[in-house]
Amino acid sequence: MDIICCPVCKKELKLKISKQNDTEILDGDLFCKHCDFTYPIEDGIPNLLPPEYHK
Repeated sequence: MDIICCPVCKKELKLKISKQNDTEILDGDLFCKHCDFTYPIEDGIPNLLPPEYHK
């Protein structure tokens, strides 16, 4: 988590874990307070595309 930041403003992201195993986070969210946007984590993969590319 120390190297992941918001792709838009480069500020810190807050992690919310919904599902994990012994080695990785499987589902959850990364939230940027500054941009007020949530980046989803699905099947262990964070979707860090900027907001305009989310559906």
